[in-house]
Amino acid sequence: MSVLSTGSRGSRVLAVVALCSAAGLLGGCAGAIFGAGATAGVSLAQERSIGDAIDDATISTALSTSLLEDSFQLFRDVDHEVVEGRVLLTGKVEKNESRLRAEALAWKIKGVKEVANAVQVTTEGGFQNFARDVRISTELRGKIIGDPDVNGINYSLETVNGTIYLIGIAQDEAELNRVIRHARNIEGVRKVESYVRLKNDPSRGS
Repeated sequence: MSVLSTGSRGSRVLAVVALCSAAGLLGGCAGAIFGAGATAGVSLAQERSIGDAIDDATISTALSTSLLEDSFQLFRDVDHEVVEGRVLLTGKVEKNESRLRAEALAWKIKGVKEVANAVQVTTEGGFQNFARDVRISTELRGKIIGDPDVNGINYSLETVNGTIYLIGIAQDEAELNRVIRHARNIEGVRKVESYVRLKNDPSRGS
């Protein structure tokens, strides 16, 4: 999973360590642990308030816990991003029941305002697909960060089977279009799905 920002430093780190230890994935969760220490600086540079960033981190931690308690397979197969109480579920599962279960668990988390369920029901996968998705995500992050006309810190993304999922807050329509154009111009990309909201979207305050 990719957490856009982290919240209460102590509780976030302890929660992540507990989750990773229980799942035997402590090494793989190092990024999340280090991210917890960078919360304040990152959130100050984002369009979200520090309060929203903390709330989002709390939701993300609670959802990770809920997915793991339900089943390790669901925790492993379903990723999520949280921005201003909006949860984007990605990943891939073999049964639609698993997809719906992940959504139901997300809605049960306190503070969740919206759930976008983009989890794929498919048996498609394998190392080659995984490697391609990692390459696509890495390349797009580089393009976004390197573009002076894009405030890249406000975007988060996942790539699953060649589909890029974007979520975040765009400064305006022009900036969002630049990001989408960068995504579409990457080799191997099949589709781009945007769940990004504009900075001046009145629904952000709801």
